[in-house]
Amino acid sequence: MSINAQTPIVELQRWFDTPVGRYVHRWEQQRIDDLLVDVFGYRAVQYGLADFNFLAANRMPFKAYAGPRKLNDAQRLGWQASLVCRPEEMPFDTDSIDLLVLPHTLETAGDQHMVLREAHRVLVPEGRLVIAGFNPWSLWGLRARLPWISPWFPAGDEGELSPNRLKDWLKLLSFEIDRGHFGCYAPPCRSQEWLDRFAFMDPAGDRWWPIFGATYVVSAVKRVAGMRLITPVWKRKSQRRSARATAGVASQRQGMR
Repeated sequence: MSINAQTPIVELQRWFDTPVGRYVHRWEQQRIDDLLVDVFGYRAVQYGLADFNFLAANRMPFKAYAGPRKLNDAQRLGWQASLVCRPEEMPFDTDSIDLLVLPHTLETAGDQHMVLREAHRVLVPEGRLVIAGFNPWSLWGLRARLPWISPWFPAGDEGELSPNRLKDWLKLLSFEIDRGHFGCYAPPCRSQEWLDRFAFMDPAGDRWWPIFGATYVVSAVKRVAGMRLITPVWKRKSQRRSARATAGVASQRQGMR
């Protein structure tokens, strides 16, 4: 599949090479590592941002990368497979992926709704979706909407997606949000010197105005109505024996009264 090398997600990777981009990456990597360290399954996929491995802390045996262009030799390290595709058209079977990570994929995509529908299709029931994005209700979001200055970061046709709207869309697709975080409260400044000067705003913002962080990470689980968890046969037998033993003790107590 031929994909334009100048897609927003490719340009965003270059933005992450700047001081402010490294500031965002450090925060997102830590939050996503904390979310995924105890997520179990067999197959995990990350779409986009080839220079970062947001699945590094997870212990699933098969980890694949998908994105708008091929990986180079250095980027292939740590992945069992890689492929080129659009996020709206992932070449995976329905109900085949246990974990899907979309770092800034929605805001750089041409059709955000379609990306979420595709994520719902490929995830197994009870599969996990992790999304990182820029918060439009922040100082950075305000800076990005100013028309008379250069863009703050690359974005697709639909731009940033607010956490509230994302929550509504996920709910319509039967996803249940279990955890979410806001972070990066420093003003939009490009130099490391000024980012260091405003470092005090991160703990202050996390305490006093948490929903106005420049970036967010959301974790959601795909729920399927009417699905019943089937336990192993040995476990069901053990439960039946325990139930019979409890019933026997109860009948003996009644007989002694």
